[in-house]
Amino acid sequence: MNLTETEVMGLQRRADARTERADSARHARLILLRTDGLTWAEIWAKLDCSDSYIDRWSKRLAADRLAGLFARHAGRERYKVTDRIEARALARTTKHKPADGSTHWSTRKLVAELGGDISHMTVVRIWAKHGIKPHRLEGYLASGRNA
Repeated sequence: MNLTETEVMGLQRRADARTERADSARHARLILLRTDGLTWAEIWAKLDCSDSYIDRWSKRLAADRLAGLFARHAGRERYKVTDRIEARALARTTKHKPADGSTHWSTRKLVAELGGDISHMTVVRIWAKHGIKPHRLEGYLASGRNA
C-alpha cells in the first residue's frame, strides 16, 4: 500500500486523536498497520477485528483514498412533525378531555389516544411550541380528602 506523506500524517493524526470518533481512529490504525507491512494475523491481534473488516477498509482506501475511510451511512433523517400531526395533537388536547375521566392530559395519555403515531416527547415539543400546559387548562384533580 503506497501512501503519500500527507496521507500518512493525516492517518497518524486521526489514529492518535482523543476527540475523534473511535471507529475513525480504528480505521486509521488499520491502514497504518497495513502500510507497515503487518500480516492480517498480526493486525487481528492488535485491533481485534475480522478478515472482512480489514478487506472492506483496505478496499475503500484503495478506491477513494482517505475519503473512503469515513463511514458511508449518514444516519437517519431527523423526524419531522407534520402540520397534520401537530393539528391533531393540539385539537385533541384543547377540545377533548381524556377518556379515562382524568381532568388533564399527560403526554402518554395523548399518545395512546392518538393511536401511538407519535412519541410522548413529540407531544412535549408540540405543547412547548404552542405554550400549552394541559395541567393548567381546566381545574385540577382534587385529592381524596374532603375539605
